[in-house]
Amino acid sequence: MNTLLRVEDIHKRYGSEEVLKGVSFEMLKGETKVVIGPSGTGKSTLLRCINRLTPADRGRVWLEDEEITHTRTNINKIRAQIGFVFQSFNLFAHLTALGNVRIAPMKVRGMKKIVATDLAMNVLERVGLADKADAYPAELSGGQQQRVSIARALAMSPKLILFDEPTSALDPELIGEVLEVMTALASEGMTMLVVTHEMGFARAVADEIIFMEHGVVVEHGSPTQMFTNPKHLRTGEFLNKISELYGETT
Repeated sequence: MNTLLRVEDIHKRYGSEEVLKGVSFEMLKGETKVVIGPSGTGKSTLLRCINRLTPADRGRVWLEDEEITHTRTNINKIRAQIGFVFQSFNLFAHLTALGNVRIAPMKVRGMKKIVATDLAMNVLERVGLADKADAYPAELSGGQQQRVSIARALAMSPKLILFDEPTSALDPELIGEVLEVMTALASEGMTMLVVTHEMGFARAVADEIIFMEHGVVVEHGSPTQMFTNPKHLRTGEFLNKISELYGETT
């Protein structure tokens, strides 16, 4: 079994609030897992604990055979192998789309500008934005900005990409263009861990869906199982409610 990511018993507390209460799961290389659940249940915190943007209070995480959570681990080296696509794009306003995508290969990997430029143009082409290479973030739609964010992650040739509700800040008509890129990446074998409320994407693309509530994994399974025959009543209630809210049928 080619395990790429292993998350073991992750706990996280903010003051008196215990946000994560022992979350564990594994991902194989090439898998897409979708994490769903009510707001405030620890989904985004889980992603941030995986690459130590937020330190876990307890538990361990491995990327292949290297423990991310070990105090002696070079976290910058690890983060170079894990892409992170945020809700709010987080692009550099003073850089063009091309500049945003090529900066990490140059700064982190020491790539020469001409090589990084070729690489950046290739990944912008992959997300359908080669014609916007010279545009600044303020000149791009929200969907285009998020696709630049995905291109920026891809430019580092990551082993894994974490997506934290990548469409939640977008107008409804722009969501599809981002999901189309993510669907293509999944079909190409990119390993992706996605927090989202987009149930159509989860049903069509996920190898496994993880339902979290109150900081724990309530249930996990294939999209077919989760949508048609969930083991827990709460899972079915949530899926029905979220499908009604977003106009999707289960």
